[in-house]
Amino acid sequence: MKVIIVGGVAGGATAAARIRRLDEHAEITVFERSGYISYANCGLPYYIGDVITDPEELTLQTPESFFKRFRINMKIHHEVISIHPESKTVSVKNLENGEIFEENYDKLILSPGAKPTQPRFPGVGIDKLFTLRTVEDTFRIKEYINKNHPKSAVLAGGGFIGLELAENLRELGMDVTIVQLLKQLMNPFDPDMASMIHNEMRKHGIKLVLGYTVEGFKEKDDGVEVLLKDNPSLQADMVVLAIGVTPDTVLAKEAGLELGINESIVVNDRMETSVPDIYAAGDAVQVKHYVTGNDALISLAGPANKQGRIIADNICGGDSRYLGSQGSSVIKVFDMTAATTGINETNAKKSGLEVDTVILSPMSHAGYYPGGKVMTMKVVFEKESYRLLGAQIIGYEGVDKRIDVLATAIHAGLNATQLKDLDLAYAPPYSSAKDPVNMAGFMIDNIAKGTLKQWHLEDMDKISKDKDVVLIDVRTVCEFSRGHIDGFKNIPVDELRERISEIEKGKPVYLICQSGLRSYIASRILEGNGYETYNFSGGFRFYDAVVNDRALIERAYACGMDY
Repeated sequence: MKVIIVGGVAGGATAAARIRRLDEHAEITVFERSGYISYANCGLPYYIGDVITDPEELTLQTPESFFKRFRINMKIHHEVISIHPESKTVSVKNLENGEIFEENYDKLILSPGAKPTQPRFPGVGIDKLFTLRTVEDTFRIKEYINKNHPKSAVLAGGGFIGLELAENLRELGMDVTIVQLLKQLMNPFDPDMASMIHNEMRKHGIKLVLGYTVEGFKEKDDGVEVLLKDNPSLQADMVVLAIGVTPDTVLAKEAGLELGINESIVVNDRMETSVPDIYAAGDAVQVKHYVTGNDALISLAGPANKQGRIIADNICGGDSRYLGSQGSSVIKVFDMTAATTGINETNAKKSGLEVDTVILSPMSHAGYYPGGKVMTMKVVFEKESYRLLGAQIIGYEGVDKRIDVLATAIHAGLNATQLKDLDLAYAPPYSSAKDPVNMAGFMIDNIAKGTLKQWHLEDMDKISKDKDVVLIDVRTVCEFSRGHIDGFKNIPVDELRERISEIEKGKPVYLICQSGLRSYIASRILEGNGYETYNFSGGFRFYDAVVNDRALIERAYACGMDY
């Protein structure tokens, strides 16, 4: 059996190694147009920021090491320029000498990945404008920084690459500005959760220009002028386009393969394309979202590796299936960690689902053990059925551990109330006897049983104007004096029973505290005394962070980028 693989890195290199483990006699050739067949994409920004100092650390395998261990022919600087399904051949160009030759195959695997999205802006192509996708891109940026010592950078785009690069450039001492079309960074997160990412970026000196449209670039005064629609331009010594990625599927399109979203390659759950004996994996393929079942594009390393393995199994006579992508991801944001899995509330509603959420702020480990830090969790579930749909967590220690538990629960099809039943490891330095994931389950179980009724941030305008409700803040007098919401009366929870006569009966009582715990206790006291109560999801800490962030964004937007 002769297997040709177009593209290395996650999907292609994984498929090649797995085929060899399953078939010692298969003839396997990988054509990779760059100079690197297996490298750590996710580590590229950290090389630019000098966190990773040895460039060889970025290279996971070389053509020589791959051949020595697996007897796989890795042809770097070779680009497949056309596919001929009718003859089961490909045309290949040697980029070092220009030679073009034909190669036949029994099975063909496409792993071309994706390329940085580059709108046809005026000025694209100037030498101070960069993209970051490959090792070569990384070395180009690093060489420019080492040679020219730029003092400022504008990053167009606020996704994973934009944030990671912003942090690393800032750590090099540069002034960094992120321009984003939407009024939030990191679209996998809901806007309310993204506000905490915004706050951390601002805390470390990153300027955020959110809600602005980039229209082009000009070279000016040894730097770059970033042109914005209907607004003053930005000036920087260098610019990086991090708007996103586009499936690199020209080959597939010309070969007549069926294409889907954004011209991605359509595959079935065996990773087979519409043409026999041609498979595809990685950022170039359309997948099913594991939670919604909808077609999706999810560019992450984990799915690409799994898809490469599945292709290898099937080529070698097995029957492996790809169940879909869940979008589990984690990112370092200076001192914080932000992670997500499944779908967020925004996208769940866009999909037509009736959803509810719980927001909680537990400690990373037992409160009595030194060093614990607060994390904020948002868990999304379907009303009525309580199907677990997604989660987002932002904090410090233990964020990655909890998101992985929640990702596993979603994959296993657990009901959101079943989170309370998970038997999770506990020791004071690592967790609490009631783990944050268990706590989310307790809250959702209370909602299911009618023990807890919530109100959310989007309800604020309505209830603040309603004369037929009572608004109570149950924090301490000191906490209340440091900041509160207009219209709320302060009755500390520990004084509530003695002062219950101050609360008018017959009207719904809307409660808030710092994190949601004391106001839940207050709701149980009041419910036990004949009141109807609603507890604010997230607490005043969450409310204050979101509202202040929104005010900063709107003020900046109205005042012409006065950050």
